[in-house]
Amino acid sequence: MQFGQSEDILHDYFKDALIPALNRQGIENVGAFEETGETLPKKIYLLIPYKNMQEYQDVTDDLEDDTQFQSGSETYQNTPPDKIPFERYESRFIRSSWGFANLVKPGDDLDQFELRIYESYNEDALRRKIKMFNEDEFEIFDNVGLEMVFFGKNISGGQMPSLTYMLAFEDKEKHQEAWSKFGNNPDWQRISILKEYENTVSDITRVFLKSLSYSQI
Repeated sequence: MQFGQSEDILHDYFKDALIPALNRQGIENVGAFEETGETLPKKIYLLIPYKNMQEYQDVTDDLEDDTQFQSGSETYQNTPPDKIPFERYESRFIRSSWGFANLVKPGDDLDQFELRIYESYNEDALRRKIKMFNEDEFEIFDNVGLEMVFFGKNISGGQMPSLTYMLAFEDKEKHQEAWSKFGNNPDWQRISILKEYENTVSDITRVFLKSLSYSQI
């Protein structure tokens, strides 16, 4: 986001034009978040779940013919350059895996989120890490109280090759307790030392988010 610039134009566009238009086309549970803390430049995240790439293409094309969307987005589209609230945006496509195939909407009491990006040094390392999740880690997460929202392999964007997933939690204390249980879990300790899963993660990015008032997650 642009430092010192009003964000209202972008929030109104998401809330009153884009998200309702996506809902009309059957896209549910669109998430809208901002980073917690005082990190600059400020970032806003939009999470849009599509069933497949064809649905993404169809929805994108249909937005051009949605007169309600076009009318609702006029203020945003006509904003002059010196008033636009962001510098640039980045899009990332993330493909879910069989172990966690669909986005899961968390309970209303879970409005804090952790976004985690695991980078791998090559594609085979990423394949092995995704296998580790599919066959063991999802079950461990569930057992220790780490609430998954989505998981998938990044197929475009930065930090490639990589996977991304999101966790929802009530507060940081309970979140930390769950991660502590994960580290001490005997199944995790067993699989973490298997030779097959050596050198699968070369870097981890953690981003803490909070849902915006109009978020559907």
